[in-house]
Amino acid sequence: MDRMILKQSIIRTVRRACCCAVFVAIYLDQSTGSSLIAAADEIIKETSLGPVEVTTRLTPDNPTIGDEIQLEIRVRSPADIEVLMPEFGEALNRYTILDFVPRQQIESDGSSLVTQRYTLQPYLSGQQSIPPILIEFVDNRAGKKPSPDGADAYEILTDRIDFDVKSVLPTDASAELKPPMGKLDPPQTLSTSNWLGIALGGLAAVIALAVGGMYLYRHRQKVVRRSAYEIARKKLDRLLSMPAPETEEAIEKFFVAISAIVRKYLEDRFELHAPDLTTEEFLVVAGSSSDLTNDHQRLLRDFLRQADLVKFAGAQATGNEIRQSSDAAFRFLEETRENAPLIEVSAQDTVTETTDVVIASSSPANKLGQEEAHV
Repeated sequence: MDRMILKQSIIRTVRRACCCAVFVAIYLDQSTGSSLIAAADEIIKETSLGPVEVTTRLTPDNPTIGDEIQLEIRVRSPADIEVLMPEFGEALNRYTILDFVPRQQIESDGSSLVTQRYTLQPYLSGQQSIPPILIEFVDNRAGKKPSPDGADAYEILTDRIDFDVKSVLPTDASAELKPPMGKLDPPQTLSTSNWLGIALGGLAAVIALAVGGMYLYRHRQKVVRRSAYEIARKKLDRLLSMPAPETEEAIEKFFVAISAIVRKYLEDRFELHAPDLTTEEFLVVAGSSSDLTNDHQRLLRDFLRQADLVKFAGAQATGNEIRQSSDAAFRFLEETRENAPLIEVSAQDTVTETTDVVIASSSPANKLGQEEAHV
């Protein structure tokens, strides 16, 4: 019994010692972390003009050549003040710009916070600097003067930021060149086996180049480049050259095919890579493209939603609705054909194009209108 009590007492003592060690380690780690945070290697400059405050931050303040440094320009202004941030890379041509992230945030009180974050890489070591950067703003607040007399806007120059870029060379490295090492030994003559190896190696290189050239030639013969508009128009003409759909199954397949043609054209034409999105999600992505006008976005929305009603809701489309959807697809392709990018397609498709494709001389609505009586 006494041994059992002694054993339990030893176990409790060991546990307490371990807990104390853990707490001490956590305390030391937190103390070390706080000292590092307190000694953060960054340079901060602040300046202001009227209600506009500008903060520039450089991190780290003592990089090594080849390291990345971050420059952040932060402008805070109240509501109704238009801030004009500097152009991309302004005054930073002495550095390699690896990344650029602009951002604007509107606070609950209407004030705005505009930031520009650059990731830079210095060319040289030694003393470097970020020169003053010009920021402009227009005061649109009621009763305030929008800009100084004779000027378009107020101007704020950030403070110059000086920092040192460390070299990778050791500080005690000598700058003197070593003397020449002396004369070289005369080259040795190659034996017959060496010459044979060189000849076989050269022959193998020639064969490899010939095989690679033949492969590239055949690959280029199999692949050609066509515009996204031509590819989509070819598919649409093939679809519209078929007899008008009459049964419910045929009408559903028609809308599946025509909506697939338009969505694939959108992905190729406007680089919207979203094959697995729903129609609503796809329309949100398409709406973010600056190349699509509001009219084209409305036309696309009405077209895809009509196709979804037939494909998923089981709606029975009339001949007039089929004709309208065909017209919408045809019109959308024609109005966005300018500057369509080139896409690689099989050369076999171009060979069969003249025999398989029926290029309609008029709008496809006329063709389907003639067949409307059969729908």
